[in-house]
Amino acid sequence: MTQQEVLKNEILAKTKEYYELVHKPMQDASFEAGKSRVNYAGRVFDEHEMMNLVDSSLDFWLTYGSYSKTFEKKLADYLGVRWTFLVNSGSSANLLAFYTLTSPLLGDRQVKRGDEVITVAAGFPTTVAPIVQYGAVPVFVDMELTHFNIDTTQLEKVLSPKTKAVMIAHTLGNPFNIRAVKEFCDKHNLWLIEDNCDALGSVYEGKPTGTWGDIGTSSFYPPHHMTMGEGGATYTDNPLLKKIMLSMRDWGRDCWCESGIDNTCGCRFSQSFGTLPKGYDHKYVYSHFGFNLKVSDMQAAIGVAQLEKFPSFVEKRKENFTKLYEGLRGINELILNTATPNSDPSWFGFMITLKDGVNFSRNALVEHLENANIQTRNLFAGNMLRHPMFDSMVEGVDYRVVGDLPNTDKIMNDSFWIGLYPGMGDDKLEYMVHTIKTYVKTASN
Repeated sequence: MTQQEVLKNEILAKTKEYYELVHKPMQDASFEAGKSRVNYAGRVFDEHEMMNLVDSSLDFWLTYGSYSKTFEKKLADYLGVRWTFLVNSGSSANLLAFYTLTSPLLGDRQVKRGDEVITVAAGFPTTVAPIVQYGAVPVFVDMELTHFNIDTTQLEKVLSPKTKAVMIAHTLGNPFNIRAVKEFCDKHNLWLIEDNCDALGSVYEGKPTGTWGDIGTSSFYPPHHMTMGEGGATYTDNPLLKKIMLSMRDWGRDCWCESGIDNTCGCRFSQSFGTLPKGYDHKYVYSHFGFNLKVSDMQAAIGVAQLEKFPSFVEKRKENFTKLYEGLRGINELILNTATPNSDPSWFGFMITLKDGVNFSRNALVEHLENANIQTRNLFAGNMLRHPMFDSMVEGVDYRVVGDLPNTDKIMNDSFWIGLYPGMGDDKLEYMVHTIKTYVKTASN
């Protein structure tokens, strides 16, 4: 063994020792009801993530590298897709997924400015932001209040000659009615982007969410199903979309050489492009107006270790959901989210909605929980049309709304969610159930 290898092994051994000394005690800390914080999400990791991170930092490659390639391959294998692409966030994944559909290489199916994209207003803004930023028109459809996803009965009503795509998320890990949406898209030759950022590990009709549509997206921000700090991914089985996605992720270039590698095509200086001089360096030919959305290899190193644990994360989320559901399902004042038929959700959170006419407000219940050291979250924007970012936009020109979105407003006013991440033990789950039940019983009398 070389001196370099010996030293590296010593450093990694010390890293493991540091984890055992510093981080493990924090993850194993005992819970004290009312005093300990019940976070809605958190990182679950051990020495392997830290050792991978240090190992990558010692190589000092920094940008996309060997860990990135390993992660993309392992994630593709897990999802059963041909290609995955690492990016620097879930929001960037949505950006890349949508802008892929704007490529001229798609011919008649290219999404152009002014074309319409069906979506929902009850979600996270960066599912919709790329549509607006490009100059396409988001068309907002209401939600249903059984599984808290898009109301698929409205799809045919919102269709217009300008409709080119559907871009929606699986709410808190609960799949939307993919069968209905997919059949609608196939019938009308529309693209389908599945925002799978809150649903990695969910399954619909035996197939992973994110793989039903043309493109799926994931986020690896710390609260999500697995983490690499910041990070995200797109995935597809379509060879043309793969080509476009790679170009747009990597500056818009036409070349597909990996970082640090030249002349993969073998004709770097002999091709003709546009009105460039013949033989112009292929590494600097640009076929799209692209971005640089790559992630660092150090982040990917964390992701590789997280992927090894990921199946156990999914199972723990399901177990925690069941425990919360069983503990709260007898409360008549509350509506609890349930799994979409033919689905097996990898739950991101436990959503609760107040029934009409109860004697307390969502905010009053949430404030009580927060005062009891239980962290809560609204369903993101609630109704993003009511946010200041829409103040300068003109309905019918910049966006279109179908009806008054009453269920979306119901979610905005009366819904919230609590955590069930894998690091949450029975003590925290029982404390949340007890606190909610006690408040509702008192407030309802």
